[in-house]
Amino acid sequence: MHGSGSAFGTFGELLQGRLQPGNRDFLVTLPLARWSTASFTWRPDRPLEAEPAGKRKSWELADRMLRHYGVPGGGTLTLSSELKEGKGMASSSADLVATARAVGKALGVRMPAATIEDFIRTIEPTDGVMYDGVVAFYHREVRLCARLGDVPPMTVVGVDEGGEIDTVVYNRVPKSFTPGETAEYRRMLHVLAEALRRGDVPAVGRIATRSAQMNQRFQYKRLLPDLLEICRDTGSLGVVAAHSGTKLGILLSRTDPEHDERLAAVTGACLGLRADITVDHTLSAPVYPYVSPAGASISQGK
Repeated sequence: MHGSGSAFGTFGELLQGRLQPGNRDFLVTLPLARWSTASFTWRPDRPLEAEPAGKRKSWELADRMLRHYGVPGGGTLTLSSELKEGKGMASSSADLVATARAVGKALGVRMPAATIEDFIRTIEPTDGVMYDGVVAFYHREVRLCARLGDVPPMTVVGVDEGGEIDTVVYNRVPKSFTPGETAEYRRMLHVLAEALRRGDVPAVGRIATRSAQMNQRFQYKRLLPDLLEICRDTGSLGVVAAHSGTKLGILLSRTDPEHDERLAAVTGACLGLRADITVDHTLSAPVYPYVSPAGASISQGK
């Protein structure tokens, strides 16, 4: 029996914080057109193996699924990904969701998002990439908060500050929020939901920017002031942060008549930051070839 599955990644989060009552940590996904893929071949006479060998969490998920459904033996789980680890692109979450879909397909078992949540919940905090579109997600609980709507067609010019952050370790660190902050997060979630419903991408950009600023005391981004200045100078939508990762991005509307000129201005300005730069697209946006300025080292998203 054989099955394959895939899951998209994200560029950080449009919003991340805590909601009251209940001290419930949440995030809002920003689906990106980069993917993790998994294939699984069941073999009754073989132990379970994962390739690459370091994909321990995906191996654990596949093992739990086999035992849950009473399937003997093991097989081979093979993963590949366009998502770099430790950057805040939901790489581990996408691996797990792709694994669940691949194993489920091989076993002939339906694998709706809620079932995937149940399997992943005991492994690690997870982004809501098992759901299409933009969702608010209780990542520590691995539970859907709300579906917020379609992904706005945007380009994301990403800047990587370097290094890696272990999301599991990050989520173990207690974080304190004032009553004023939790009230602001609830207001921001409401504004963001309305903005997505109306297709108001400037409002989406403002919420993302404010969330990035509020996150500075938890995961400081040294380049945030620079990106805020570039955003203002180029008239871009806003700045999005990988709240528990190493990346920041500038958001551009794909429906903006001046998109291409603005994109060239943003990438040109970001080159002066001496950081790795990427140009990516939200999952709703069509992918098109982008020619970087001469001498630039810019990775093009797929």
